Amino acid sequence: MSTGLRRLWARGSGWAIAVFVAAVLLATALAEDHPATDLAWLGYALVAASGLVLAAGRRAPIPVLAATGLCAAGYQAIGFDVPAVAYLFAVYTAFRAGHRIVTVAVSAVLLAVLPLAIMASPADGSVGDAFTRARGVLELAWLVAAGAAGEALRQAERRADEAERTREEAARLRATEERLHIARELHDSLTHQISIIKVQSGVAVHLARKRGEHVPEALLAIRDAAREANRELRATLDTLRDDARIPPHGLDHVPELVERARGIGLKTTLTIEGQRHDVPVAVDRTAYRIVQEALTNTARHAAAETATIRIDYRPGTLAVRVDDDGKAVPGAAPVPGTGLLGMRERVTALGGRLRAEPRSEGGFSVQAEFPVGRPS
Repeated sequence: MSTGLRRLWARGSGWAIAVFVAAVLLATALAEDHPATDLAWLGYALVAASGLVLAAGRRAPIPVLAATGLCAAGYQAIGFDVPAVAYLFAVYTAFRAGHRIVTVAVSAVLLAVLPLAIMASPADGSVGDAFTRARGVLELAWLVAAGAAGEALRQAERRADEAERTREEAARLRATEERLHIARELHDSLTHQISIIKVQSGVAVHLARKRGEHVPEALLAIRDAAREANRELRATLDTLRDDARIPPHGLDHVPELVERARGIGLKTTLTIEGQRHDVPVAVDRTAYRIVQEALTNTARHAAAETATIRIDYRPGTLAVRVDDDGKAVPGAAPVPGTGLLGMRERVTALGGRLRAEPRSEGGFSVQAEFPVGRPS
């Protein structure tokens, strides 16, 4: 049952109980003989009100407890000898909500006030009769039973909540272990292949330099990219292991991305605007990933010659923009690949916004904005 349905059910059952208790108490009052008084109508109203107010017991247990107690004392003072059943329901609800001390205090006051209210009623009787009648109106054993039942249910609900939290934590732990297992598998398989690329490219560079030949820029870029890929794989696995020995890259490392992009023939420029200020670590890492993924997409798919990176430190906002002059056609819908999806998920998780679309003058643009709070 969903939370909304549970609330609706609780509200409906609360009103059903309130109406039932009010009807029973009112029937009891009508069946009893009461002293003739001009306030009889008020007595019936207090009897009915003491039951109907129970409908708000879950939302306001202490006010309902006080209201049912006042109603009981009020109709007893008028001369209505009706048990304070509604007050017992209110005690149960207040204990269930955890208000034990206040409930005990209010009950003690009511036990002291009831004899006084009965003595003030039009009914004849001695002080001893008043105390005897008060015990009948609010039997101490029933009062203790109502409180004990509410406390027992509260403890049971608390244990159920703890069990639910334990199950959720166990599920999260299993998911984390599964992610770590996947990360290890990826690390082992990818590292092997990338290591081959790194070794072969390194050997090729070494032999070319040994022979005095010119080393192609593409070969140097392949070697450096393989090294970086290995480092990224190790950093990702260490992050999943909660190992911070190798700090992840952030905006300080964007110039390295620019140099690597230039190394593969993509004319890349970096512009930093605004007064630089500290940003949250998560934003710093994600902004770097946005630039990295955007440049990767440009190099792979855009057939671009130039790319521009703009990092703008605004008051309360960090804006990152990567544009290229590739083959994207204005107005065309971008292909929702895993790269764009991953960027959007990262930015949205931090409360930011991402736009990735063709530019009106041609090429593609990736724009991300992150809320970072006011700089100090």
